[in-house]
Amino acid sequence: MRYKLLGKSGLRVSELCLGTMTFGEDWGWGSDYEESRKVFDAFAQAGGNFIDTANLYTNGTSEKYLGDFIAADRAKWVVATKYSLNTGNGEVNAGGNHRKNMVQAVEASLKRLQVDYIDLLWLHAWDFTTPVEEVMRSFDDLVRAGKVLYIGISDTPAWIISQANTIASLRGWTSFIGLQIEYSLRERTPERDLLPMASALEIGVTAWSPLGGGVLTGKYNKNPQETAASESKRLESLEGMKVSDRDLTIAEEVVKIAAEIGRAPSQVALNWLRQKGGIIPIIGSRKVKQVEENIACLEFELTPEQMQRLDEVSAIFLGFPHDFLKSSMVQDFAFGGSLKLIDNPRK
Repeated sequence: MRYKLLGKSGLRVSELCLGTMTFGEDWGWGSDYEESRKVFDAFAQAGGNFIDTANLYTNGTSEKYLGDFIAADRAKWVVATKYSLNTGNGEVNAGGNHRKNMVQAVEASLKRLQVDYIDLLWLHAWDFTTPVEEVMRSFDDLVRAGKVLYIGISDTPAWIISQANTIASLRGWTSFIGLQIEYSLRERTPERDLLPMASALEIGVTAWSPLGGGVLTGKYNKNPQETAASESKRLESLEGMKVSDRDLTIAEEVVKIAAEIGRAPSQVALNWLRQKGGIIPIIGSRKVKQVEENIACLEFELTPEQMQRLDEVSAIFLGFPHDFLKSSMVQDFAFGGSLKLIDNPRK
């Protein structure tokens, strides 16, 4: 395990982050206390120090379990939790990005986690009702009060994040150092705006659902040996997951590369992410064997040729204005044929 500086900060986090949405069985799935502890211990033994949870996960059980697990060595762990989603059965102020919900959510998380401070507080999802200035000033107040050390943002449009960090910078408030997004071979749309923005503003990126909801493990691809009954079950799962032909084609290539190098498909999919400019995958599992398999992705790297194969099979159209601005016509108009003479570090 190696460590990365998270965004524009000196905070050292492990190159894999452990997601704990599976800690607890309150939602009808997930891990009991003992299995959750085994998953946590396996991550710790591998050198991991970056843990991701949220106040809503398994109705707060995830934070409670995590609080128990980190109690013996609190200083070692970079504990990240989230606020925003409604925890009060629809109560109007029990969710949202506003100051009242932020404060009451943080106080409740501190109690469940049994800690004095939260290392990294994520805004979980943008609500389109709270002013950006209110959000950033509220975050800054919590940092100044010592209850939160760093802040991050998840599941929010790039233009809002850019606006937020610009305002914070101008006013001397705390800025976002982390961005959490869905990103994988199956979901590459963040490459349009979110990832370029994060690079420009020096925001660290963590990726949830790095295995594309399990699709990239190949478990939904057709097995020539399967029975009619298992084929029927597979097709039913495909429909429930809304898995497309494109998804299955990508997964097929992942499985093919995995077979060529004697590795698990999940490890291939995770390494594609790890090798895409310092992305930190969030790995989560209900069983210790799964997290151990995922951690083993650290034992190797994909070759440039393998990365290219995966890039090509999962390629997306960036759309307007990205593809338009990169077109030869616009490039010729903009540079008059001189672009090839310019050494550009901002590509």
